[in-house]
Amino acid sequence: MSMMALGWSRRAVLLAALAAPAAWAIPQRALRFPRDFGSHPDLRTEWWYITGHAAAGTREFGFQLTFFRSRVDATQGMRSAFAARQLIFAHAAITDLEGRKLWHDQRIARAGFGVASAAEDDTDVRLRDWTLKRDGQGYAARLPAEGFALDLRFASTQPVLLQGDAGLSRKGPGSEDASCYYSEPQLATQGRLSLQGRGFDVQGTAWLDHEWSEAYLNAEAVGWDWIGMNLFDGSALMAFQMRRRDGSVLWAGGSMRSADGRLRVFGPDDLHFEAQDRWTSPRTRAAYPIRWRVRTPGGSFVVRALLDDQELDSRGSTDAVYWEGLSELRDADDKVVGRGYLELTGYAQPLRL
Repeated sequence: MSMMALGWSRRAVLLAALAAPAAWAIPQRALRFPRDFGSHPDLRTEWWYITGHAAAGTREFGFQLTFFRSRVDATQGMRSAFAARQLIFAHAAITDLEGRKLWHDQRIARAGFGVASAAEDDTDVRLRDWTLKRDGQGYAARLPAEGFALDLRFASTQPVLLQGDAGLSRKGPGSEDASCYYSEPQLATQGRLSLQGRGFDVQGTAWLDHEWSEAYLNAEAVGWDWIGMNLFDGSALMAFQMRRRDGSVLWAGGSMRSADGRLRVFGPDDLHFEAQDRWTSPRTRAAYPIRWRVRTPGGSFVVRALLDDQELDSRGSTDAVYWEGLSELRDADDKVVGRGYLELTGYAQPLRL
């Protein structure tokens, strides 16, 4: 039975999910695995997010898959088995560099009835025939989408990277502005991508983020700029800044881990993002900075999008428009030293979680 048949429009369910009561800080505790690979339905917002670069011969692709879980506060006290207590969203995308085109799709369903689920004991997220599951070797993802498909495996090559303070990542000046956050960079990737029925056997490298939070965005923040970069020498760089409406920086953070495991955690005063080039979407008129100079304690870098138009319109699921795309990382000598993803939110409209 659909949400519409139960008297819930899709927009009504989304608005109920986003209606936030007073926030509280996440209690700091040591993350425990494999339990924390799984879902945390007691907290409002959660996502599993994999981005990467892959190639089939000389043809290169970027790919992105994200599963979201959102607690619907307005239905938590309802007894009906049909109450939409948790929503599962998913986004998938392929950037085809040769074809100069971004392919993307989205889905949404309430958890339950065999339609959508997010297991609590380990990563096992499902939305109809879209799946992401962890096993002893890594992750397997299968997402048949409109005009394209992802069927990939991701093998872990490095330990889990706990972001922030042992996995508690501040996102603003208040103690409640935080998420539990870990990454798995340098995932060895192989499998198959399909575009309009044509299949490509690919190999590459991916990055996984898993975050869960009760209050991710401070009331002053309208969005963020984020990079997750796999360096060719085996290092991993993550950096973000939370922006106010006037473009000023509310908070920043990140980390850099070398190939031999040495970790540097960045605080809000350690990072500087400088936008250098912008691309204006012909659809939304949002102007996205697609080239950045990012100064970190681990070095100064330039992040450059490999395709200008990587804007995703997810108003059919998460009610947001954002830019997220395959990008390269250059060092101070203008040498390409890595690849990964740049994410830009809050430019088309303020983001609300």
